[in-house]
This record gives sequence, C-alpha cells and structure tokens, in this order.
Amino acid sequence: MCGIVGFLSGARGFGGGNAAILVTEMANRIHHRGPNHSGHWVDPAAGIALGHKRLAIVDLSPAGEQPMTSPSGRYVIVYNGELYNHLDLRSSLAEQGHEFAWRGHSDTESLLAAIDIWGVSEALQRAIGMFAFALWDRQERSLILARDRAGEKPLYYGWQGDGPDAAFLFGSELKALALHPAFRGEIDRDSLALFMRHNYVPGPYSIYRGIQKLLPGSFAVLGPRGGDPEIHRYWVAEEVARAGVASPFSGSPEEAVDALDLLLRDAVGRQMMSDVPLGAFLSGGIDSSTVVALMQAQSSRPVKTFSIGFHEEAYDEARHAGAVARHLGTDHTEMYVTPEEAMAVIPRLPLIYDEPFADSSQIPTFLVSELARRHVTVSLSGDAGDELFGGYNRYALTQRFWRGIAAIPRPLRQAMARGLRTVSPAAWNRVGAMLRPVTPRKAQLRMIGDKVHKAAGVLASRSVAEVYHGVASHWRDPPLVVRDAVEPPTYLTGAMPALDGLNEIERMMALDFVSYLPDDILVKVDRASMAVSLESRVPMLDHRVIEFAWRLPLDYKIRGGTTKWPLRQVLYRYVPPALVDRPKMGFGVPIDSWLRGPLRDWAETLLEESRLRQEGFFNAAPIRDLWQAHLAGGVNTPYHLWDVLMFQSWLEAQKNLPERIPEVRVA
Repeated sequence: MCGIVGFLSGARGFGGGNAAILVTEMANRIHHRGPNHSGHWVDPAAGIALGHKRLAIVDLSPAGEQPMTSPSGRYVIVYNGELYNHLDLRSSLAEQGHEFAWRGHSDTESLLAAIDIWGVSEALQRAIGMFAFALWDRQERSLILARDRAGEKPLYYGWQGDGPDAAFLFGSELKALALHPAFRGEIDRDSLALFMRHNYVPGPYSIYRGIQKLLPGSFAVLGPRGGDPEIHRYWVAEEVARAGVASPFSGSPEEAVDALDLLLRDAVGRQMMSDVPLGAFLSGGIDSSTVVALMQAQSSRPVKTFSIGFHEEAYDEARHAGAVARHLGTDHTEMYVTPEEAMAVIPRLPLIYDEPFADSSQIPTFLVSELARRHVTVSLSGDAGDELFGGYNRYALTQRFWRGIAAIPRPLRQAMARGLRTVSPAAWNRVGAMLRPVTPRKAQLRMIGDKVHKAAGVLASRSVAEVYHGVASHWRDPPLVVRDAVEPPTYLTGAMPALDGLNEIERMMALDFVSYLPDDILVKVDRASMAVSLESRVPMLDHRVIEFAWRLPLDYKIRGGTTKWPLRQVLYRYVPPALVDRPKMGFGVPIDSWLRGPLRDWAETLLEESRLRQEGFFNAAPIRDLWQAHLAGGVNTPYHLWDVLMFQSWLEAQKNLPERIPEVRVA
C-alpha cells in the first residue's frame, strides 16, 4: 500500500528544473500512506513528474521500490495497492513464452510486465486486487491513470491553472495536489450541496472545482495533445448486476452456499499474502466474523484480531467480537474507548479525510485502525457484505414501506407525516423499548425514533425510487442550505445507471454498490487505516465474489426474512449461530448526546451565526434553527448537524494545512 502523486505540464509550468523538489514535497504531504521509502521520477522534456511513498508489504527489498520501469523500458509507474494474483500473472506470461529476469517478487513488477506484453486494458482485466496507479508511456508520451473495479483505492485528477502555467495534477489525496503552485483550491458549492445530501462527496465530483475522482473500474488516457483525458471503463458494476440477474445461478440454495464458501475461502486466502504481520478487524457481526473464520481455517497459527468497545451498551460490539474470537481461537486484542478518547479524534478528522466527510463511524474506524497498527501492518475487513447480500434493513423496509403507503392519497400521507413528527425521537425510543419484549427478534430496531422521523420525511414520496432517495439523503433540499448551489446529477438522481431487469431491492443494492460503498464505506476505511500506515483489505470485493453474488437470486440472499442468508450459512460452518445472530448494530458513536454535552461549545463556535454569514457558504437560518431544536431535545438531528460541523471543521483546517501531515505514533 502506498501513496502516489504527480503532475504533467509544459516547460514553463514545469518549474525550471525544480520539478523533482516539488513532486517530492507533494509526496511528503502523504507520507503516512508510505513511510518506508520515497521515490520520484522526472522527465523534463516531456513535462512529467511522478512521486511515490511506499508502505512495504510484499517484497520488502529495494527491488520493490518505485517509481518502477517496465522490462521493456517503455512504461514508468507509481502504484498503490495489491495484486493478489500477481504470481499467477507471471505464470501466464511464462506459459505464453515470455521470460523475464525478475528483480524481485513485488506485484508492481508483475503488473508492469503484464502491461508490457498485454497492454493496459487486458492487464487490468486479468488483475485480481485493489489498486490505483499512474503510468507514463514513454513511447506514446501519454499518461494513463487506473483504478480498481470496486474503488478501494482513491485517485484524484484534474487540470489547474491557466495558459502556459496550467498543470494536470493527480494523486491519492487532495492535500498532495494542493501543494502544486497551479492548484486553485476553489471550493465547488455544487459539490458541497451533494455533500450535504449524502454526508460525502460522490464521484466523479470532488470538493474542489476542476478536480475529479476517477470512477471505479476505469482508466483514463491523457495524450500528448492535452485536453481532457479519455475515460475507458474496463469493468462496469451496473452491467455486472444486470448480467447476473439475467443469468442467475441455477443450483440449489445449498449448492450456492458451497460455491460461495469456496470462492470466499480463495479470496481470503489470496488476501493473506504478506511479508509483514497481518490481522483482521472483528466486530462480531456476520461479515467480519466470516472473513476471520476463513482466515483462521487457512492459518497454522492464531490470527490476530482487533475490536474496540464503548461503555455505552447501545454502541458496544466488543463483547460479541470477543465471543467469536474465543470460539475461533484467534489472538484477540480489544480496547474499550472512553468518550474523551473518541472525541479526541475529532480535531484530526479534517486532515485524515481530506475532503468534507461526515459518516460519524469514521471515529471508531480510525480507533480500531490505530489499535491494529500497534500489532500488524495489514488488516482484513468484512466490508461489502451488506451491499452484495442484501444486509441493510432499509432494503426490505423501504420496499414494505412503499407497498404499504402507495394506495394512500398523498395529502393524507403528508398529514400522517406531520403527526409522526409531533412525537420526539426520544419518546418513540421509549415506546420501542416497552414493545421490545413482545417484538420478534428479527423485527427489533435500534434508535426507532430516528427511523420513525426518517419515515415521516418520505411519506409523501411518489415512487419507491423516491422513497429510497429520501432514505439515502441527509438534507432533503441542500440548495436551500448551501448558498448559490445547484445540485449536480448523481447515480441517485439524473445520472441514474441503467438497471433494467432488477427488482426494487436489487436496484437499491446496486445503487449502494456504485455510490455509498465506494464514496462512503471505502473512503472511510482507506483514509482511517492509511492515516496510521495500515493496509486494509476487503476480501468480499474480489471481483469474482461480486460477480457470483449478483448471480444469486434475491430469495437466496434474503430468505424467509433472513438477510445475507448464504453468507450466514457459510459462517455457521465455523461459528454457532447463537454467537452472531442478533439485530444489526452498525458502527456508530453517540453524536446526539455529545453535541448536547461535551461537544456543545465546540459545535457552537463552528455554527455561530455571524461566522456562517461571513464565510458565505451556508444560509445560517435553517442551520441555527436545527441546532437550537436539537439542543432543546425536540428533534434529534445529529447527522444533519454533523454534516455542517465536518465541513466547517474541514474549512478551518485548510487555512493552516502543514507541509507534512503529522504522523500517528503507535505504541
């Protein structure tokens, strides 16, 4: 795992011979992504500079250092990620009669050889892994940027500056691009509106005007004539979903479980490839427990596992993780975090996440990454199980909700919504607590008050797609909050992908896979883990697992009201159901009570009315009204407020961005 950065510009914009110094300084901004080695490569005649920060995982010798040149000398690469089948690629090349004098056993060297022989597109099609890379083609004088299929690794790019001073910038994190003299740093208010709806900035947009995210499963080619890069998609998630639903798995449910077990076992086994200590995050839920069980089944020694706990029972999963760890016999480490320790992370979030990012589970994700890094350099996680196997409660709830209200006239539904909102979330929670003893376990929901108020917000919807859009939204009308903003189209609105043949739940799963997963979940994990120089891997995002999951009929995934049915059946072969079957918890922190208590003064400073007006990004009135209502306890709106607070905190941090982001010290 590494950090990459670079720029392409004309002679004047190249800096008069200072390109090597500049690209090195830019790379130092992301030192945390690769503290083991720094490297750069510059071609002044071509106007290209590449920088690299290495976190050594496979082949720790100098043979794995970058930038690296291909065997033919045609290509130079800076690469971030892991190819889990890179030795298979070497074997395939040898079988075709291509022999190389290999310098070492790094996957970067394997990738370059594959590109030399097969070209970029075919090499990407053959790759199994997570990656983002920048490749300079010395023959064609073109730049190629590429990103893995699911979007595990980040890659930003874009033109900045004007005329002869213009430069095409690219890199793993925005803070590295910001050091280039051509970087404008103009905040895109339209992207800010998207952030307020989603709590993240969805791709291809970024918070800065003129800078984009390369979409997952894509590579971009910038030729010698400049202009906008040409985008090629070598793997398209929505096409995979449509193809899988159109050609479903024909075996029995039990045969599907057998096939999934084999696929996951292979994916997990491949991702245990490492020349440094390796472990796994363990929450005790279905997904992480499955990954750990398959790791332990293939390991000759106890797998190192890590979890954090909270003293607030509603947010604590550590006791469940401990039970699973004891059953599997892992070498388990857990740490209980006080509110003070958790809140101490908040000032660091703007530097860790680089863009405004307001998924509050970013706090425990960072804490468990920091804990793991004290013992290992690589950690596997169970992310993506929900999107692939129908695990989110909102899928079935949204479908049932729409079918229950569709026949009710909209005016009556609007009146019902007003009635639901007259009862505070806290009061609804008390009602839920009283009903819990007589509620079936599968139907029990945490924080029912928040869900009732969210349901009230979508009662007047015109379709199930509109219900889903409302459920997936924080601020329902961001342009009313963000000044001078027009909300751009996204996968959830005007740029919705073609999902013909998918039913209501499958469409929600597909939309989550192409939006929420890469732009929230994977961003959260990548930035948190890399902030402490920890490589995080996601076995369920092996593209073979993804493609197989989409071939499973929906009634195999959600069976008899049980979500993630095939994944559970795989897990039950290793862990008793009683240890893992319980209502879904998530990975949160009590932001609502913190904002009314220990974070109140901090929040008040950032939300002060004159400050909001002076900065000019927000209409102050709706934010102040919401803040006062939250403090009074009449409404519970921590996530709407957290969106504003994370932007405000990020905005403040940009004024004093250090040359090098302070390293996290782990004991």
